[in-house]
Amino acid sequence: MRDECLALGAKDVVCMKADMADMDSIQALFTGVVETYGKVDILVNNAGITADGLVMRMKPKQWQSVIDTNLSGVFYSSQAFFKQACKNKLVGGRIINIASVVGQFGNPGQANYSAAKGGVLALTMSNAKEFAARGVTVNAICPGFINSDMTKDLSEDYLEKMKGVIPLGRLGNPEEVAGMARFLALDGAADYITGHHFNVDGGLAIGC
Repeated sequence: MRDECLALGAKDVVCMKADMADMDSIQALFTGVVETYGKVDILVNNAGITADGLVMRMKPKQWQSVIDTNLSGVFYSSQAFFKQACKNKLVGGRIINIASVVGQFGNPGQANYSAAKGGVLALTMSNAKEFAARGVTVNAICPGFINSDMTKDLSEDYLEKMKGVIPLGRLGNPEEVAGMARFLALDGAADYITGHHFNVDGGLAIGC
C-alpha cells in the first residue's frame, strides 16, 4: 500500500494498523498520527465488513460484528477526530463517511449491513450539526454496486440482474467513489457542504 501511494506521487506515507471495531485501537491510531504529523485534518471512514444472512438465521455474532465495525467504528473515529481537533485548536477539517445505498433502501439478506449504513447516514447529519461550530464538515458517500472485494464473489447471474436495474447499466469503479471522496476532502467548493450524502451508484437509488 505504501509503495503504491508513493508511486502515485505521495510525498510521505506512514501506514498504521488498527481494529476499527475497537475503541482503544482507534484511539491508539489517532495518537500515532498526531505524534507523527501534529494533527489530523481529514478523516475518511472507509472500513467495512459484511456477514450476510437472512434475519431468521442471522447469528448474534453476525449482527454485532457488522455493527461494531461499520457503525461503532465510524462513531469512535469521528469522536477521536473531534477531540484532537479541539485539543489542538484545529479550526476546519473534513470527515467523509463511506455509507451505502442499502442504508437508504435496505437489501434482503443484509439487515445488519443496511442497519449499520443507515446509522452512518444519521450519524453524519448529527455530527455535522455538532462539529460545525469548529468549522468541521461531515458528509457521506453512498456507493452502489462497485467493482470491489465485496462484489467479486457475487454470481454472474446476480450481477447481470443488478445491471438491469442500474440506469447506467454497469457496476461502478473504485476510482469513481474515490473521486467524490477527493472532492469532499480537498476541493474548496466543498467548504460549504455539510450533513449531506452523495450517491455514486449509476442511478440505482432512483431505479429502485
